[in-house]
Amino acid sequence: MERRAFLSTVGIGSIAATAGCLQTVFGTDSETDAEPVLEPPEDRQFDSEDIPYPAHGQALPDFALPDPLSGEQIDTRDIEKTLLVTGFFATCPEECLNLITQLAGVQQGTVEDGIADEVTFLAITFDPERDDAAALREYGDRMNIDMDAGNWHFLRPQSPERAEEVVEGKLGITYDRVGAGESGRLPGYDFTHLSLTFLRNPDGIVERAYRTDTPDHEQVLSDTKTVVDAY
Repeated sequence: MERRAFLSTVGIGSIAATAGCLQTVFGTDSETDAEPVLEPPEDRQFDSEDIPYPAHGQALPDFALPDPLSGEQIDTRDIEKTLLVTGFFATCPEECLNLITQLAGVQQGTVEDGIADEVTFLAITFDPERDDAAALREYGDRMNIDMDAGNWHFLRPQSPERAEEVVEGKLGITYDRVGAGESGRLPGYDFTHLSLTFLRNPDGIVERAYRTDTPDHEQVLSDTKTVVDAY
């Protein structure tokens, strides 16, 4: 029996009586009876509640942001699929290039394995002043994102303040804007930032929070397939 069908047949009372089933939503007072598919990471050093971003077994906060390439407003509450979410900026000279390259490999794997329709990728820029539709389209081409697959969205918050509210406030992907004189890498300004990618199951629960700019795309794809198969 598929996971979602099974959960729908279980009474709320019996779910609530199971230890550890009720998950607190990161940054809210809401609760959900859903559970993760994957076991906790073997190498984790801290419990999820002690980490300053949503982690294994916690609910990923919902948000709605525009996709400037399609003109759509993407609301995670409407995405009943396995979800991969990250933050980036298109002029990042190193870390984001590594990260998006790996996620492009995961996307390619979903296409090759026939599960592209079951997985959605959301890459949120925290530099909306420079990352307009033209910049994001060029970036997607340069990073070999398969936009024709229909499962990748570049999201551009309406303002730097909205970017901070969602990327840092809701998702815990911390970043700091620094001037060229401080970073010495880019004209105008640059960002120092946390590299973090979330794997969220269709019930809204975080399966993995990959805290690295070089997640192993084969491992991420394997984790993603496990979650997809469970639903």
